[in-house]
Amino acid sequence: MRLFYSYLIGVLFGTGIAVSGMANPAKVLNFFDLAGSWDPSLAFVMGGALLVTFVGYRLVIPRGAPLFDGSFHLPKAKRIDPKLVVGAAIFGLGWGISGFCPGGALPALGVFHGEVWLFVAAMSAGMALTRWISGAKG
Repeated sequence: MRLFYSYLIGVLFGTGIAVSGMANPAKVLNFFDLAGSWDPSLAFVMGGALLVTFVGYRLVIPRGAPLFDGSFHLPKAKRIDPKLVVGAAIFGLGWGISGFCPGGALPALGVFHGEVWLFVAAMSAGMALTRWISGAKG
């Protein structure tokens, strides 16, 4: 049953990404193009996501545990450190250059465009490299 609910949540997420335009790199890049063909519609997508997250955390976290796990797995770090800043900068640069973020790229794999597959391959390589470097340090 857990796998079935995970599938449904993934389908809902992918549908939301597709409907909102987040899987379309041109729409995303136009959002960042303030001096040219700026498209503010993704600000509403992001605002809606923040609102749902804000309300969701206040309703769900007090329950103590999710439905299909023994505890919530939330970040333990509370301070902004160089690792967080560098990671956020790399994420933002990748998003701004390619027009894809991980959440938009994964559902876009279904359109079988080479640039999506290239982005996901590069993202996966970056994640593997990060794990390797982190493991090498300690």
